[in-house]
Amino acid sequence: MSAASLPAIAILAAESSVSLPTADVPTVVPPAFVVLAVALVAPLLSRRLGHALGVLATGGVAVWSLVVPAGVYLETSFLGFDAVLLNVDPFSRLMGVIFGLIGAAAVLYSYSSDAENRQTAFALGYVGTSLGAVYAGDWLTLVFFWELMAVTSTLLVWDYGGEAVRAGFRYAIYHGLGGSLLMAAVVWQYTVVGSFLFTAADGIVAGVPAVLAAIGIGVNVGFVGLHTWLPDTYPRPHVAASVFLSVYTTKTGVYGLARAFPDGNLAIAYMGAAMALVGVVYALLQNDMRRLLSYHIQSQVGYMVAGVGVGTALATAGAFAHVFNHILYKALLFMTAGVVIARTGNQSLKYLGGLGRVLPVTALAFTAAALSISGFPGFNGFVSKGMITAAAHKEHLDGIFYILLAAGVGTFMSFIKFGYYAFLKEGTGTWTLQPSATGQRVAMLGVAALCVILGLYPDALFALLPGSTADAHPFTLSHLGEGFLLAALGVVGFAALKTPLSKIGTGIDVDVVVEPAAFYGTRGLVRGVTELFAAVDRLVVIGTTAAVDVASDPYTVARGTVGRLFGITDDDIRDGSFRAGIATSILLVLAVLAATLVGLL
Repeated sequence: MSAASLPAIAILAAESSVSLPTADVPTVVPPAFVVLAVALVAPLLSRRLGHALGVLATGGVAVWSLVVPAGVYLETSFLGFDAVLLNVDPFSRLMGVIFGLIGAAAVLYSYSSDAENRQTAFALGYVGTSLGAVYAGDWLTLVFFWELMAVTSTLLVWDYGGEAVRAGFRYAIYHGLGGSLLMAAVVWQYTVVGSFLFTAADGIVAGVPAVLAAIGIGVNVGFVGLHTWLPDTYPRPHVAASVFLSVYTTKTGVYGLARAFPDGNLAIAYMGAAMALVGVVYALLQNDMRRLLSYHIQSQVGYMVAGVGVGTALATAGAFAHVFNHILYKALLFMTAGVVIARTGNQSLKYLGGLGRVLPVTALAFTAAALSISGFPGFNGFVSKGMITAAAHKEHLDGIFYILLAAGVGTFMSFIKFGYYAFLKEGTGTWTLQPSATGQRVAMLGVAALCVILGLYPDALFALLPGSTADAHPFTLSHLGEGFLLAALGVVGFAALKTPLSKIGTGIDVDVVVEPAAFYGTRGLVRGVTELFAAVDRLVVIGTTAAVDVASDPYTVARGTVGRLFGITDDDIRDGSFRAGIATSILLVLAVLAATLVGLL
């Protein structure tokens, strides 16, 4: 950081009415770099020390993000362009607080789940690059960390080996394509605006750049048709890795979408509604616990995308409230699923049952998370979901409003199914299991407590939100009635569909079309290019050979050409005979006459 920029920070801090020393290190070093530094040294340390540093670094980011004044920034130059490595505003502050908070809980959970230092180092690299993206103040820096985030998350998946390797390749391909489209949009933006800075334009310029950005970011958030990497990847790695994966990629995508479309976009709003419904329908069909939760990531992120698309102050506040809340309860759900998988060795709900008695803390944490994600009154999901649906209703977007309500019923059904088959229904045998580890219980109960606190006292979250919460009234009779009604419909729906759902498979997703199309299309493209190259190569060889022959013996080549043209063989030439047919004779006469005519003219 240059000395010239320090006074600017001091002025911005003064304007924010918070005293900030210009030499204060946390205002100079972006939090992403601190976490990345810990990620680099963690594999060299003992498990206890490496994970302890990870908890301190990520927890420190949460505290730092909470207290740092708005307006603090760090300018630099990258490849000759102006860049802002650190930009503190309401959007980045909220993301920093929740990314750091859940990062600390996830590292503690990882330590208690016997994760090795290398895996946690990859996870911390993932956290650090995500923080770099959300604290960026320009598109160039955001894309730089966006691409690094894809690399670190892929390494986190690959580290587990086995089936996770194949899933990691697919994950990398999807996010490589998405990042390339976003990069193309940003480059196009620069040619129009002349700057990468967020302040140079109000989001991504309309037209082709906006379309490219929407599709590129759509890969990360799981747009319908671009979402199959989610349920394919997240059930594969170590259970602790899944906790990290459930948090950062999709929520960073929502943040990027809000930066790109600050005034909203109706098509994006409807896409969000479609995500909410499609995700919940596929989740209902799953028996694999982490696959069910993965489809619900798409569904819940759909609420956020719908809020960003509606674009009003209330919708934006609701979208980011749901980002915060979803990170809490989704990480908690993956933690509880991880305990069940680690203790029973089973990932399928078909082979579970009766775990509520032997894993009571896990069952309690699951119940809090399930009620939160379903939007039951008194839990945090109820507040943020209500803000988004209220915003859609206020803007008379009835289609989005009713689709989100239908998705809410499906969410209740999904987690009644999960809880029933895992914790309530009597299993085929008696479980004798070790209880969850102390660190796992601390992480799960701490996050569960936050889900309840923010559900009962939402003002604690409202203070952090961008947008406006002036029209947010979560505890009105109509909204409370809506929450209880959706819960009742969920119970009735599960009771009515429990038997049919048990007989239906996991469903046919778009990957049955996308994957063969991509495979055969790519193979066809490769073959087409290869055959074209071979044809050009043959032509070049023929032409080069002919040119060499002419240069080395032009008389023989000319004689052969004339001979083939007029039907004269070498034997005819050697014995002096010139026997020509009628056609050849006429051609020769015409040639002589033409030459004579040209000479006369």
